[in-house]
Amino acid sequence: MRIDLHTHSTASDGTDTPAELVRNAAAAGLDVVGLTDHDTTRGHAEAIEALPEGLTLVTGAELSCRIDGIGMHMLAYLFDAEEPALLAERELVRDDRVPRAKGMITKLNELGVPVTWEQVARIAGEGSVGRPHVATALVELGVVPSVSDAFTQDWLADGGRAYVGKHETDPFEAIRLVKGAGGAVVFAHPGAAKRGRTVPESAIAELAAAGLDGIEVDHMDHDPDTRARLRGLAKELGLLVTGSSDYHGSRKTVALGAYTTDPEVYGEITRRATGAFPVPGTGGA
Repeated sequence: MRIDLHTHSTASDGTDTPAELVRNAAAAGLDVVGLTDHDTTRGHAEAIEALPEGLTLVTGAELSCRIDGIGMHMLAYLFDAEEPALLAERELVRDDRVPRAKGMITKLNELGVPVTWEQVARIAGEGSVGRPHVATALVELGVVPSVSDAFTQDWLADGGRAYVGKHETDPFEAIRLVKGAGGAVVFAHPGAAKRGRTVPESAIAELAAAGLDGIEVDHMDHDPDTRARLRGLAKELGLLVTGSSDYHGSRKTVALGAYTTDPEVYGEITRRATGAFPVPGTGGA
């Protein structure tokens, strides 16, 4: 089985619609794909309707969190999307995205970059607006050559010249909320140092004690040494190890299925989660 548990659609900051994403996942030879848009489940229904036969969908979301001033993301899988407490927290994060984006645009204008809200809104479309949409605007304007080049201290990285914070969930609260909604929780790309400061291992140990299920080890932003270190940490803490592409369509160069999760780990995630079940494809619309 080929299992990719971390992808994004146009419901947040990917470039494939949810329907396109599941069709592309099947074409890439995946057996299981996780749809984990940022702080939203809005793409799930479309993905399920279009799900090709032979592909299973794991519903989820990537939750924006912060601990001790360090931004981090938590992948929540197979939770009840209508559970009130978790739904309310996701809406708080999502509702703060527009004023945050407008704040970044103001800072960029002050730096002499002629980006506009209309441009960023066009790029975001129906998705939850985020930094990658602002970064894409910078690419369109020729300010940076690629989206990843916008995530530096010069521009949009944490603490960068045009960075603006938003409401982010305490990760211990995120674990409590996801577990309360019947889901499983995996810390996304914990060693992605090029994105900014990373969470120390001591904090990951505390999160493990609080109910964290796993850490995403095999990821494009982790070099071999980082993967080996995180694999050892997971073993020490009794955490599951996942791998995934973090696919964003054309917004990133990584392909669907570039990194995958072991079937036994996938089975354990589905065993632990009780809020929803993986959805088998029946041919799609």
